[in-house]
Amino acid sequence: MDIIRNLGDALTATLGPMGPLAVVGLLGVLLVLLTLPVFLKKRDEPFDRLKREAARGTAKADPGLALRRPDERADKLEKYAHFLEPKNREELSAAKLKMVRAGYRTKNAVRVFHFAQLTLGLGALAVGLIYTLLTSGGQEVEIQSVVITTLIPAAAGYYLPVYWVNRRLQTRQVEMTQGFPDALDMMLVCVEAGQSLDQAIIRVSKESRASCPALAEEFEIVAHEVKAGKERVQVLRDMAERVGLPDITSFVTTMIQSATFGTSIAEALRVYSAEMRDKRVMRAEEKANTLPTKLTLGTMMFTVPPLLLMLIGPSLHGIATQFGGG
Repeated sequence: MDIIRNLGDALTATLGPMGPLAVVGLLGVLLVLLTLPVFLKKRDEPFDRLKREAARGTAKADPGLALRRPDERADKLEKYAHFLEPKNREELSAAKLKMVRAGYRTKNAVRVFHFAQLTLGLGALAVGLIYTLLTSGGQEVEIQSVVITTLIPAAAGYYLPVYWVNRRLQTRQVEMTQGFPDALDMMLVCVEAGQSLDQAIIRVSKESRASCPALAEEFEIVAHEVKAGKERVQVLRDMAERVGLPDITSFVTTMIQSATFGTSIAEALRVYSAEMRDKRVMRAEEKANTLPTKLTLGTMMFTVPPLLLMLIGPSLHGIATQFGGG
């Protein structure tokens, strides 16, 4: 902090009371101006040019394909993909998988995420600078106050999309964990009624949409991929990877083993659904067992002080009255 204070004093002595704020604003504007040419002067890759030409030729040959227009937002962010997407392929795959697990399945989800980070960060920084200028009133501004009113809002705006995606991912996983036992029971009823596994998955995706939309969406994707001709084993494995829950991964493993060894799918579903019901009861008991520990702090804060006041208060009042009268 001494270094920051000395730097602020030097800027104030050189540029006046508004020196620190002016330097911070100039640095922000300079960074924006340095990045704009990189955005606007990006050259097209040769393969991208060939893809566009091939798409135009296909559209001319088949006018019906021209109606299938790509997402306009994806096209707008395409020129900034080198900046809005990780360079490493593994990091890009991990980012896409995280967005899929959070429920964002569009092609440009990663780009929109990083664009939101950049926009909110710079926007919060600009708002902080404007607020500091308006509240300073032409007086000297300390460097600590400039940091608090500019960098902290910028950091909050930058990490807000991260918090939003993580929160949405956790909410979806909790929703699917709670609704998965009921979906298994419904699937077991459908299989025992004579339907195939594919028909049971379609039925479950329709019936569970009201209670658990996230899980219904996953089952609907499985049904569409199987209809499209994709191998069921690979479809189930893709579902386990998309969801990322141990319960669904174990279910996929059970279904693959049942299809591989030729055992009864209904029997496997019956055993696994009973296990999932037991796990749900165990989760409820675990939450119930943690309640006394969580209530301890509230009990100490809101029960002990009034109790002590009622027990010791009269004695203290009597002692104070006796000494006051004496």
